[in-house]
Amino acid sequence: MGDIAQNEASFYSNAEGYWKEVPPTVDGMLGGYGTISTIDLNGSKAFLHKFLGEGEGATSPGCALDCGAGIGRITKRLLLPLFKTVDLVDVTQEFLDKAKSYLGEDGKRVGHYFCCGLQDFVPENGRYDVIWIQWVIGHLTDEHLVEFLRRCQKALRPNGLIVIKDNVSYEGVVPDEVDSSMCRDLPIVHSLVARAGLRIVHEEQQKNFPKEIFQVHTLALR
Repeated sequence: MGDIAQNEASFYSNAEGYWKEVPPTVDGMLGGYGTISTIDLNGSKAFLHKFLGEGEGATSPGCALDCGAGIGRITKRLLLPLFKTVDLVDVTQEFLDKAKSYLGEDGKRVGHYFCCGLQDFVPENGRYDVIWIQWVIGHLTDEHLVEFLRRCQKALRPNGLIVIKDNVSYEGVVPDEVDSSMCRDLPIVHSLVARAGLRIVHEEQQKNFPKEIFQVHTLALR
């Protein structure tokens, strides 16, 4: 058990160390693939528009949470244009400091900047209409991901949504020693979502990404 705890501690501390060395830019956030940002955001916008609105059963455009927000790339171009208020959470303080200038005038509608790893983060119950979790679940162990998703479910408002957008491997778990993360296949992601007591209400594969990177899937959960 000591080994597991030690390995888990280094899994998180190595990732924190990696991100501390990454420049606080869009290219840095995307591991050198800054050119895909617009394609990514347009796909995300189309995905979210399926749910947002004022009618019965629609997700309200009130408050969103950007998980693993970095400098606020997604907050700036996806969430702030669609929601009245956005909170950011990231493990790297330097990125959140940069976000305050990067977000510009619209940054006034940011509610909170939380500097915290998601394994420890407890979102406020009943605060969020959308919790957006992109390119960060690979930094959580299975157990911590399940626990975090359960906390997120409690943090949703009525008709709220949790959205996971992330790389998926073709089979099994593919570790990345460079940034201390892992990429899971879709059946594993589905099983962890189910363990958290959530159901998938919609799922899509992101189109038009470079062939050499992992497939990216977007899942809406409740």
